[in-house]
Amino acid sequence: MSMNLEQLRGFLEVARVGHFTRAAEALHLTQPSLSRQIATLEHDLGSELFHRARGHITLTAAGETLLPLARRMLADAETVRREMAELAGLQRGRVRLGATPTLCVSIVADAVAAFHTAHPGIELHLTERGSRGLVEELVSGALDLALVITSDAHPATAPSLHRSRLLTEELVVVGGGESPFGGRTTVTLQDLALMPQIAFPASYDLRGTMDEAFRAEGLAPTVVLEGAEMDAVLRFVELEMGVALVPAMVLKDRPGLSSVRLSEPRLTRTISLARRQDVNLTRAAAEMQRTILSTADALADGQGGTGGLVTRAG
Repeated sequence: MSMNLEQLRGFLEVARVGHFTRAAEALHLTQPSLSRQIATLEHDLGSELFHRARGHITLTAAGETLLPLARRMLADAETVRREMAELAGLQRGRVRLGATPTLCVSIVADAVAAFHTAHPGIELHLTERGSRGLVEELVSGALDLALVITSDAHPATAPSLHRSRLLTEELVVVGGGESPFGGRTTVTLQDLALMPQIAFPASYDLRGTMDEAFRAEGLAPTVVLEGAEMDAVLRFVELEMGVALVPAMVLKDRPGLSSVRLSEPRLTRTISLARRQDVNLTRAAAEMQRTILSTADALADGQGGTGGLVTRAG
């Protein structure tokens, strides 16, 4: 069998776009050249990989089987390339880190800043997605590490991944102005349902947690603005348009916000660091992992200004 990486790249691109001509353009090949690559791959494997119909290309059963294997082989080849470059004394490298949007404005920002200061020659790629999307990218080999949100109801993991629980973080209600909560230090979910609220997009893990909590109590929130990202939500709260349910860590360096804890029920989330079990981290990715762990330790020790609302995960 003479299967090679270029054939696998061609196969994956055709599978992604469902069209030979568009796949060839994306790969900077001619359409006949790509077609020959795929035909040779099919001949070597002894199976057709695509159902070919005019304007409609779909995977055969053999193609469906090859798809995850091809992704893994290309990811492993990239890992080998980077490892060999590092062993050869290359002073540069790359780390592909993923995180949920709410973590990108808290622990990730601190960890990435510390890592870049210590290792300015390492190229960093940051992907913001929901936890489920990040797990998919880890499994496919598109990421080295990912910080995800997990819970018993939403484990956000896969059998091929190793997950390290880092922190348990309390969700708090934030408001703007001098005394948005009338001197109260806690509010109930029933209280929160009556307050004008800035809501995150449906794709946010945090939004799912909030919606589930309200449904469990038979409540509906009073939403005045929906679909804003984290920075925008906090700014709208500072402008006193409404309140928001947010992770405690985002309060850092936000003097324009006041917060109260939720009671009845108290809501928390667990932050975990995930990576593939079957692939060794490069030295650069392993150093990023150490940086994230030390950043998490500092937050749990109270150095992040979270006032005990963030603790080590049990």
